[in-house]
Amino acid sequence: MSSDAPENQAWARAADENGMTISLAPPIPDARDELAAVLRGGVRALYQPIVELDTAQVIAYEALARGPVGSPLESPLALFDAARAQGRVVELDWACRAAAVSGVLSGRGRPAPALFVNAEPEALTAVAPDPAQAELVRRAIRESRVVIEVTERAITLRPARLRAAGFGIALDDVGADRRSLALLPLLRPDIVKLDISLIHNHPSRMSGEVMNGVCAYAEQSGAAIVAEGIESERHLLAARSLGATLGQGWFYGRPAALPDRPTAGRPAAPLGISPRRVPESPVALVHAQRGLRTGRKDVLLSVSRALEAQARDLGAHAVVVASFQDGAHFTPATRERYRQLGSEAAFVAALGVGMDPEPAPGVRGADLEPDDVLRGEWDIAVLGPHFAGALVARDLGDAGPDWDRRFEFVLTFDRELVIDVAAALIARVNAAVPALIAPRA
Repeated sequence: MSSDAPENQAWARAADENGMTISLAPPIPDARDELAAVLRGGVRALYQPIVELDTAQVIAYEALARGPVGSPLESPLALFDAARAQGRVVELDWACRAAAVSGVLSGRGRPAPALFVNAEPEALTAVAPDPAQAELVRRAIRESRVVIEVTERAITLRPARLRAAGFGIALDDVGADRRSLALLPLLRPDIVKLDISLIHNHPSRMSGEVMNGVCAYAEQSGAAIVAEGIESERHLLAARSLGATLGQGWFYGRPAALPDRPTAGRPAAPLGISPRRVPESPVALVHAQRGLRTGRKDVLLSVSRALEAQARDLGAHAVVVASFQDGAHFTPATRERYRQLGSEAAFVAALGVGMDPEPAPGVRGADLEPDDVLRGEWDIAVLGPHFAGALVARDLGDAGPDWDRRFEFVLTFDRELVIDVAAALIARVNAAVPALIAPRA
C-alpha cells in the first residue's frame, strides 16, 4: 500500500471542529498482506557466532531469522505464528533458509563460513516453492558446511536423507524436553545443542539425566556438544561441566550482521557420523546375528507386555514402536495400554495393515501395504538412554486357535540391534515423505 493511500491520509489528519488535535491510530495492517510482503523478500538473517570453548575461536555462525525492522512480524515468534495460522510454514521456512545462506555467500573471494540453520520438519520434506531458493542452498552446501538444526519433532525424518543432501545434523534444545534424550540414537545428530535452561539454572536431577544421556551418546558416536546461552564466566563453567566443547551466547557475541571478514570456520564437528542402515525386515536383520527360537503367541505376548512395562518405567525417555501385522490385532485392551504409553513416552507408534493414523491418543499409526514384509512379522522395540530391548517374530502361518499360533522369534537387548529394529519400524511411519530437495548437484 502506498504512503498516499486514502486510508493513510485518513488517520494522518488531525483536527476536530473545535480545532483540538485528535490522535488517531493507523489501521492495523492485514496479517495476510504483512506475511505476503515478508515472503516476497522481507526476511532478514542475523548471525550469532559459535566458538570453540578452549580458544574462543569462532568456528561457525547460527543464522537467526527476522522480519522487517519495526514491522509487526519482526520477531521470529510472530513471523512463524502468522505463517502457521495461514498454512504457509513451508514457504516461510524456505525463505528463511535462503536468506541465511545468501548472507554467507555474499562475500566475494572469501570462503563461506560454516553455518547452522534452523528448520521446520515439514519444510525439510517439501519441495522449495522457488527453485532459486533450492539453488542457493545447493551452492552453500558445495562451498561450505551447512548444519540443519532440528528438534525432537523431527523423529520421523530419515537422517540419511539429510546427510545424502549434504547437510550436517544438530539436535536443538536438548534438555528443554526430557523426550529429546530418547531420540539421540535414532536421529544420530553430529552435534547436540544443550538448551539454555541447563546452563542458566542450578543443577538438578533432570540436568544430571541430560548430562548422563548426552555424554553417553557423544562418547559412543563422537558427536560434538554445543552449549547455548553462555553470558558469563559462570555460564561458561557450567557449559564445560556438562561436557560442551563448543558454545554460543552474548558472552561471545549477540545476533548481528556478519562481520566484513567472517571466519572461514573449521567444521564445527567431524560431521561424519555414519547413517544407520534401515533394514526392510527386523527379523531378517536379527536372525543374521542371533538364532531363532519357536514359541506360541501367548508366550510372545507376555514378553511384549514386559517390554511395554519397561517403557512405562522409562516414562518420557522411552521410544516404543510396534508392528502388529494387521490393525485388527490392535484390540481395545491393546489400545488402552498404548494410550497410557502415548501419554508418557517420547514417541509411540503402531504399525499394521489398516492401522488408523492415530490408533490411540498420543500414538502415531502407520498403515502397511498388504505386501509389506512386516505383514508377516510381530515386532516391538523399546529404547531409552540406558535401556534397549526388542522382540522380533515371524508368523509361521498356523491355522489353529489364535493363542496357539507359533512364531519364530528373537528377544534381544543388544542396543545396536534394537536401534536398527526401531529405525526400520519408524521408517514406515513417514514412508510417503518425498526425498529432500537441495541434493548435491
